[in-house]
Amino acid sequence: MMDDAPSAAPPTPAHPSSSPRWLPRLGSPAYHVMLSAVAILILGPLGGISAAFMNFSIGFFVGGQVLAGILGSAVTLPYGPEGKNGANYMQTMAASVAGMCGMSALVQAMVWMDLPQPPMWQMVLYFMCIGMFGVGLGMLYTPILVDRLQLTYPSGLAVANILRALTDKELLKRSIFKLGGSLVSGFGVSLAAAKITRLRGLCDLSVSTVGGGMIVGARIALPALWVGLIGRALTPHLLSIGWLDPGDHYRAIGFIISLGAIMGAAMLDVGLILVQAVRRFRETGTTTVEPAPDWKRVNMMRLIIWVVFWGAGTVVMGNQVLHQPVFFLLVAIALCFVFVLVNGIALGISDFNPISSAFVMSVLIMAALGLRNPGVGLFCAAILAISTSEGGDMQQDRSTGWRLGTNRAVQFRYQVIGIAMGALLMVILARLFMHAYPILNVDQRTHKNLVGAMHWQSAFTYKMVGALRGIVESKPRVMRALCLGIGIGLLMEIIRKLIKNGPRFKEFAAKTRAGRVISFLLDAVFLPSPYAFAFGGFVELPTIIWWAIGGVTASLYEMIEAWLSPPARNLSDGALPSDMSTMSLVGGGFIAGDALAALAIGVYGILQAI
Repeated sequence: MMDDAPSAAPPTPAHPSSSPRWLPRLGSPAYHVMLSAVAILILGPLGGISAAFMNFSIGFFVGGQVLAGILGSAVTLPYGPEGKNGANYMQTMAASVAGMCGMSALVQAMVWMDLPQPPMWQMVLYFMCIGMFGVGLGMLYTPILVDRLQLTYPSGLAVANILRALTDKELLKRSIFKLGGSLVSGFGVSLAAAKITRLRGLCDLSVSTVGGGMIVGARIALPALWVGLIGRALTPHLLSIGWLDPGDHYRAIGFIISLGAIMGAAMLDVGLILVQAVRRFRETGTTTVEPAPDWKRVNMMRLIIWVVFWGAGTVVMGNQVLHQPVFFLLVAIALCFVFVLVNGIALGISDFNPISSAFVMSVLIMAALGLRNPGVGLFCAAILAISTSEGGDMQQDRSTGWRLGTNRAVQFRYQVIGIAMGALLMVILARLFMHAYPILNVDQRTHKNLVGAMHWQSAFTYKMVGALRGIVESKPRVMRALCLGIGIGLLMEIIRKLIKNGPRFKEFAAKTRAGRVISFLLDAVFLPSPYAFAFGGFVELPTIIWWAIGGVTASLYEMIEAWLSPPARNLSDGALPSDMSTMSLVGGGFIAGDALAALAIGVYGILQAI
């Protein structure tokens, strides 16, 4: 969490004189038309190609925020510092398009399972309804995750840094070499890792993972490494008790335990937040409540109506057009209220949104309720996949807006337009990629030694199809693992709060060197946050190692930097804002470089096929 993060200032009102003569006036209708056109016609499709390519080739995708933020800031650069909010609007819309396009793996899963594909217009409308529901739900949780908990959201922080650096001349001077150098390095290394087979197979290098680790630091990055190592050590035992099948990786059951840990910790945090909300509500009669600033204000009644409307629209479309049972559609909608919150917390802590885990868990829960049809499971669990993707994206964009003072209502409008475009583009790109690369049509679970699959792992599709194929099997071990995870997460979060929230410990940790060391060891080794260590159950060990390398590198650098030179007190002394540290800029540059490399490879592949 960013306990010492600076509150974002509201955007400065624009004056006509601040806009270049040859560009629309800042804030005018023509200005928003220009931003929307660039985002929906250029940035969104570029980010969509990048996201679809990454999900088909690897199994996860880097959010389009960073890529769109870089390209969007080039459009608003002539407006100076005031243009950062316009660039944020563009990246918000483009990231919605990219997030939807990353879900093109749902169409691939239909092909792998030989399920009949509905007409294109039916899939587009259904996916659009889900996306609209997801962004509304994500916005509904923004006051908790962004304003109250102030989670980091590493990519959201990276975008904010990029927009501030590229639209403010003073910040640009101080940060351009760090940001630009890491961006170029990230692009070059990612391109080499993707194209040089020996390098890719040797180390599974992920530059964006290193960058994310640099942004969050060792306190968040190291716990995931311990879980990954413990998981590998416990694999033989898990095989012996039947929690793993022969040949399974620890993640096969580890992601269930990790998901449960996040849910357990979230149960406590949400409960405490509700208690505080009730307490504040009771105190409103005796104290004056300070109204939220204009840029932060959202009409909650309209937002609730939005969520209800699009949730109902999803059920109606799913039942009347796609002929899915109402009961399981309603179950999926209800589960979204839990998983959008849980996944949003995971994204805010680690920059990792366990979308596939939400999909798999929803399939398992619906199977426990009597679901036996894989086709129904796919279309109903798609509600979880798209909602957690777009809901988390909404929260990440709000974290950027929180740092910049971007108007939330306007940002929400940009995002929903992006959802509509993304729903159309995700189906088009799915068919385009599978036509350009026929290997993507072949079920890798059936053809385990498929030649060429190393370049197209499609891990997201692999997990979805595996869950759907096992829908007729009863697996009590899954529910046991989930309950175990919930218990671990809840217990650890209770102990953490009892120790770390105590006044004496806070003073000890803040004023003494021994206290700072003990606080670090509690967070990184002995009593880590469930939100942090859960990452170790979601991904493979090589990825966790790169994540930990980034975090440890950042923490060591900042420690050495503090020893060698005292930090500048303010901007006039040459300091950067507290959340624009050297490691934050370098990490953000790595994430951006990785996204640009994925875009370049995806565009090149499509052009070759055409």
